[in-house]
Amino acid sequence: MHINQVWAAYFSGTDTTKTIVTAIAQEIAQALGVPCAELNFTPPQAREQHYTFAPTDLVICGTPVIAGRVPNVLLPFLTQGLTGSHALAVPVVLFGNRNYDDALMELREILETDGLRTVAGGAFVGEHSFSTILGAGRPDGSDLDKASAFAQAIAEKVTQLDSLPTEPVAVNGCLPLRPYYTPRDRHGKPINILKVKPKTRDTCTHCGLCAQVCPMGSIDTNDVTHYTGICIKCCACVKKCPVGAKYYDDEGYLYHQHELEELYQRRAEPEVFL
Repeated sequence: MHINQVWAAYFSGTDTTKTIVTAIAQEIAQALGVPCAELNFTPPQAREQHYTFAPTDLVICGTPVIAGRVPNVLLPFLTQGLTGSHALAVPVVLFGNRNYDDALMELREILETDGLRTVAGGAFVGEHSFSTILGAGRPDGSDLDKASAFAQAIAEKVTQLDSLPTEPVAVNGCLPLRPYYTPRDRHGKPINILKVKPKTRDTCTHCGLCAQVCPMGSIDTNDVTHYTGICIKCCACVKKCPVGAKYYDDEGYLYHQHELEELYQRRAEPEVFL
């Protein structure tokens, strides 16, 4: 099939999903000799727009994994803000070294419902948003090498297609989708961190960067210690603060963080599907 443009479309609070999606998209574009464009739907204002792809587009669409699924705050945009026009698509999810559970299957189903036709799918690993230990420094060189090989395989597959795929790409995951992953304490009781928000140290310089990078637009630009909306624990404000002024001190949150760091020390590897 003939492709006129490749899209790198992503939501990425701490830039790990962006790194993988753009690497894949750019390499495919280079292999096919076509332009590569970006659709960054991380900022809240970007998710207020509607985007229509052309039938000759190839869309690499990536999201992080939260609780084993596509972040539920993205569902209104992903299900209503994209028109596929039978463009080809590659769902990509980025997980923090635990597991991606049903996230890739979920994203595949969303893109197919949007009118895109999936030809490949991938689950890659990035440093966990909660931690600097879990998946530290990832995606790393090995991950990017695998993303490169994946991109080359996608380019080759697309050039060999004579018509649109009649079936979605086969990926790991369950249908119907399983419930969101629920962290539990040492007694087996669910840990609810939905309403937990970062605190702000006195070292804060009030530069306002945290408010700029919050993908939910939930940090007050006039008083960055105040929250005007929900927190999805993407930790963009924590990891991007130049003086380390944002932090979590909630007991349940910290228990869950440390438990993940202890249980998932092994190196999880990317999984790709063609």
